[in-house]
Amino acid sequence: MGEFELLARIRDRLPAAGPRVHLASGDDSAVTLPGGATATSVDALVDGTHFRRDLARPGQIGHKALATALSDLAAMGAEPGEAYVVLGIPPDLGEDGCIELLDGMIDLAAATGTSLVGGDVTRAAELFLAVTVVGHAEDPDAFVSRAGARPGDALVVTGEIGGAAAGLRLLEAPDCAFDHAIGGSNAQSASEQADALRGRQLEPTPRLAAGRALARAGATAMIDLSDGLGGDSGHLAESSGVGLRIDAEAVPLAPGSKELMVAAERDPWGLLGGGEDYELLASVPPEELDEATRAVQEEEGISLTAIGEVLAGEGVEVRLPDGRLLKPEGFDQLA
Repeated sequence: MGEFELLARIRDRLPAAGPRVHLASGDDSAVTLPGGATATSVDALVDGTHFRRDLARPGQIGHKALATALSDLAAMGAEPGEAYVVLGIPPDLGEDGCIELLDGMIDLAAATGTSLVGGDVTRAAELFLAVTVVGHAEDPDAFVSRAGARPGDALVVTGEIGGAAAGLRLLEAPDCAFDHAIGGSNAQSASEQADALRGRQLEPTPRLAAGRALARAGATAMIDLSDGLGGDSGHLAESSGVGLRIDAEAVPLAPGSKELMVAAERDPWGLLGGGEDYELLASVPPEELDEATRAVQEEEGISLTAIGEVLAGEGVEVRLPDGRLLKPEGFDQLA
């Protein structure tokens, strides 16, 4: 496999770029005509830390790499625009594997309206991907940061959490003692729920439409749940200079995830710190909560659930149904 032959094969597979792209892949630089305001984020995924090649196909790895980067744009309420990809190729990944990985990215790019317009390839000891994404808005004030939550705001989360952590446990223990625990006596339900949980880990969905809907509905602060509700809520609280109170019982868990943890003799509340769900945590003025809920359902087709409130003070309080407090925890890849 030669570098330039691979790059040529990659360029041949790329779909037509979006209207903001003046010059796409193939030159020394991409040229874009963005207008308005832009938001830029960089994400890196490394084999053994963010994915495992023995558990995921190359196409799923490519999908996840782009999805995690786009999730940062979702948390800003941005419209996705362009993506740039650096691929580190280990000796045991051939050209066809690289193309399969790219196809996973292309499919998600097409589904989200993202243009893949540049990047680089290099030889590496382990497979890694570094993805830079650029999002757009008509005005910088349209973006939602982590820093605007105010005491009295409702704390809300999109979709369901815990699915990615439960899915990883299923992938790591494929002998399926857990499938019966998930679905009870209904084997088809067990299989469907198990597949859905694995999918949350392998092919997450960036909540781009929900992020834009929340921004339009007046969300005051927002963050994507990449490192777990416990950890990421702390980032939002710190950036906003407020405290957060979370009712653990109100947090919507992915179907089957709690049963799976119980069957594995693990504390199901650990799902709140599991990470990689890529749902959105936001603060919303209480008078805008109904509108935000309706908008997220209409735009993304998922629920928006109130799980707590923003308080004066600092830190995060996660209260369990029995009144005990749960220490907020999240994933730290350098710990």
